[in-house]
Amino acid sequence: MKMSKFVSMVLSLSLAASAMSACGGSGGQTGTNSGSGKGGAAGSELPVASGTVLRMACGYNSDKTGMSFTAELAGEGITLADGKTYNSGDLKPTWQTVEETLDIKIEDKYQGNGAADEYQYWDAQLEQVDMLSGTATLLSENGQQGKLINLADHLDEMPNFKAYLEENPIVRLSITGAAAGPNAGAIYFSPYFDGVNDIERMPLMRTDWVEKLLNGEGEFTADKCGKTAAPVYTPYMPTSGKVDIDVVKADGSAVETISKNYDAYGNIIDKMNAAGEMDGVAAVNMLREYIDKTYEGYYGENRADLFIGQNAAWDADELVALLRCVVSNPQTLNGTDSVQGLFSREDINNQRRVDLSRFAGSLFGVRGMESRLDYLYVGTDGELHDSRNEPETYEALSKMHDMAEEGLISQAFINQEDVNSEKYLTDDNGFMHYDYNQTQTAYNATALDNAAGEKYMAVMVPVARWDDGSEKYMRFTESWRSVKVDGWGISAAGVEGDANKLNACLKLIDYAYSPEGQILMSYGPDAFIKHDSSGNIETFSFNGSDWPVISDESYEDLWELENGNYTNYARYYIGSTLSFVKSQAFEYQCTHEVGKEGAGHISSAISLGTIKHPELALAENSWYTSVPTVLPQEVAESNAINELTALSATGQFGQAKEQVNLFVDIIAKGFTGEAGSDAASTADKVSKAVSDGGWGGSTYLTRRNEAWHRLIEFYNTL
Repeated sequence: MKMSKFVSMVLSLSLAASAMSACGGSGGQTGTNSGSGKGGAAGSELPVASGTVLRMACGYNSDKTGMSFTAELAGEGITLADGKTYNSGDLKPTWQTVEETLDIKIEDKYQGNGAADEYQYWDAQLEQVDMLSGTATLLSENGQQGKLINLADHLDEMPNFKAYLEENPIVRLSITGAAAGPNAGAIYFSPYFDGVNDIERMPLMRTDWVEKLLNGEGEFTADKCGKTAAPVYTPYMPTSGKVDIDVVKADGSAVETISKNYDAYGNIIDKMNAAGEMDGVAAVNMLREYIDKTYEGYYGENRADLFIGQNAAWDADELVALLRCVVSNPQTLNGTDSVQGLFSREDINNQRRVDLSRFAGSLFGVRGMESRLDYLYVGTDGELHDSRNEPETYEALSKMHDMAEEGLISQAFINQEDVNSEKYLTDDNGFMHYDYNQTQTAYNATALDNAAGEKYMAVMVPVARWDDGSEKYMRFTESWRSVKVDGWGISAAGVEGDANKLNACLKLIDYAYSPEGQILMSYGPDAFIKHDSSGNIETFSFNGSDWPVISDESYEDLWELENGNYTNYARYYIGSTLSFVKSQAFEYQCTHEVGKEGAGHISSAISLGTIKHPELALAENSWYTSVPTVLPQEVAESNAINELTALSATGQFGQAKEQVNLFVDIIAKGFTGEAGSDAASTADKVSKAVSDGGWGGSTYLTRRNEAWHRLIEFYNTL
């Protein structure tokens, strides 16, 4: 039975609040816990002595996103939606419920680090912890060395986890830590899903600004405007001929095909570049004329729909033309002399800055930029490829730098200043970035005046030239939810000789994958869920299944404590969404109406097939196969990869907050040391340096493919 059906089945029982404790536990269990107290949901064959202590070094990425309240969050005591007051050092509600449900005690050993640093902190003292956080790669590599328990040896004792893997074989593929030898099929960590099989990041725009500039009858006029910069960016799309694009009809009912007729007007970038610097009004009118002629009147007076409509069909060139119009018309848009085009969520934070390099892949049809594992993707030949080795990657980044040179990317991004997306929106100073829908559209309620028409919304992913074996222009997103890059493992040294500890760890993981556990790990305890007058859980339909409605008190806390940011609220205060399975059902309920509108357009396009995406399976065309989050590297292979320091997270391709990322640096600074060379030749030089030079890109890819082929062979035995 599908897990979604499991959830519907559980909820259809209409569990009454009186059947659960105030914290949502099963209540009243004492003695040896040989069941779960919840119909066997936590496994029925794992005896655990009452009060068994689990030393858990588990959390997400900071001391605020651990299992326990910090002084910063709790202050002198904080009362939450369940009516309970929590103090610094107290376990958060979700983990108090886990204690009660499994009849265990949790000793919080988490140091407040990101997954990689947390594991490395404990690596030399694993006997001090029973469960710990880590990256999928680190946990698999160290599991191979015998440091972590092989969960595959215990699947028969973990019925919920086993059922989940059987229903989702690509998940099993993504967490397999060994594919040959005596440990073939080994699993060394429990996977984390922040939603699954759905789009992750998406472009977001001030859609009211697009309407101001492009919609209406006649020419655009303005009392005052700025000027576009000297053109640097050159066309990516054709300059003549026609390109047919499938779009969803404006009413969302079906798919239709429209044409970009470049013979009718020409490429907009070509035209603008020929005109050179121009005032903002002229730029807008040029873009308006281009839309009218190129799309043969399809958008009518609602030209903004090219970018923001359900039937949007925009591409990189059209976006650059729009950005030129935006930055040269600040007086029309925000009444000042300056406005920023593209920005990242936090322009000083590398973890957020890399989103612009991810966006480069979406704009210019480059695979591997949003991979689940480093920068890998599966080619049409069935082999793994690495975007770091390919000239096309650096050509795309060079075009992003061209945009930066024209002032179309925020100065704070280029200079690494401490500016974040909330400030851009509060100050009416930012137009667009690439990020998560729920957290960023929440600013519609706190930073924007919706009554005045201000609107920050997700828009359709761009049209680009993708080579899936029959090179074509289409919409494709690589930002697709699957197994995340971190998880929790069981320390072999920690549980050694103690069956109660081992069983408690296994029972906890299994419970998290039960229907009740999935709700707890997403919503928190029962007291944070809405009930009707009879005490029954209220539900709503989400992706074809019934899921709980959050309580009114929890919704109020969400906005009071975290300004509508569901993820922060859940992690900081409830203690949910730290690992395991996070349903998007809770997050959807907390999404601003503007956020739901844009996401709805994208969802329709995905369901109708006009946005392609990776598949969580071995696709018939291997180009569409999602790369697993980890690969079953043997120890010698892992050691060889780890020696390639320039390619590591601590080398040139880090994606964490304080790390360095070459891709981001190229966008901001260009190809340093290559002044005077054209972008294409420079891109070729850089890619060769990575793949064939001292960085070892070819060696890296060889080692990865060795593991990939073993994994496919193992997969075929499942």
